[in-house]
Amino acid sequence: MISLDLLRTFLAVYRLGSVTKAAAQLSITQPAASGRLQALENSLRRPLFVRAGRRLSPTAAAHDLARAIGPYLDGLEAVVSSTLVHGSKLAGTVHLGGPAEFMSARVLPALAQLGALGIRLSVRLGLAQDLITALATGELDLAIATVRIPHEAIEYRQLFREEFVLVGAPKWAAQLAGQRGAVAERLATFPLLAYAEDLPIVRCYWREVFGEEPGLRASLLVADLRALIRAAAAGAGITVVPRYLCEAELADGSLAHLHRPPRPPHNTIHLAWNKYALRHPRNAFVRDALLNAARGWAA
Repeated sequence: MISLDLLRTFLAVYRLGSVTKAAAQLSITQPAASGRLQALENSLRRPLFVRAGRRLSPTAAAHDLARAIGPYLDGLEAVVSSTLVHGSKLAGTVHLGGPAEFMSARVLPALAQLGALGIRLSVRLGLAQDLITALATGELDLAIATVRIPHEAIEYRQLFREEFVLVGAPKWAAQLAGQRGAVAERLATFPLLAYAEDLPIVRCYWREVFGEEPGLRASLLVADLRALIRAAAAGAGITVVPRYLCEAELADGSLAHLHRPPRPPHNTIHLAWNKYALRHPRNAFVRDALLNAARGWAA
């Protein structure tokens, strides 16, 4: 019978494309990982990988084996992790990544009680591509991702659905109401506040709501959605931001809706984790805590 250690090592190498990375992921030495892989190939009497530069390229047999055992080994890891959560201490560090705004507004408040359980959070702020790369290499255990980037070692679960709103200070709402013509044309005369030069959020809104490119140039660029909201509330111009970040300003009247489409644009935010990270009970605990908390988050 082939041992689970051989299969787990194979799956780690298959997903990470490297014996060295797999060994680090499994907390074993590189020679031990190579030995396990060779032992499995000897048992199966067929090669599972061929070397392509610095990376190992899986053979057809490797693809078949990964598809056959992957779901079962992942399920076993989850069961064992769940058992450990209820039967052992959780103390230790969880490495968590995500975008600054969502981490501040939703994630960190939801995890405020972890310190009492002995769980230490090490937080990295950044963009989805960089965070998923860090997750795949084991630098992070869990990450909040605004896009879903496929990877064999990573699993995703929907966490939140953010709705985008077009807002500005009340003076812009009053001026817009006093003008005639198409909404998009009237908005083009207002100063625009944006996250980046290529207007990623604004462009998404214009395409989905108005069916056209914005054709605008930002008068203020700042890669912080919270700063955009403050500038907009101060009267600097109009902007498109997630509703959850500006609920307080909309409630107190410092910001106003400039347009209310029947179906506002939205984006799905995912919770992602490295499947091997769930071997540590504290990582599974934090993952489940976030998924439970998200059930109470309004869109």
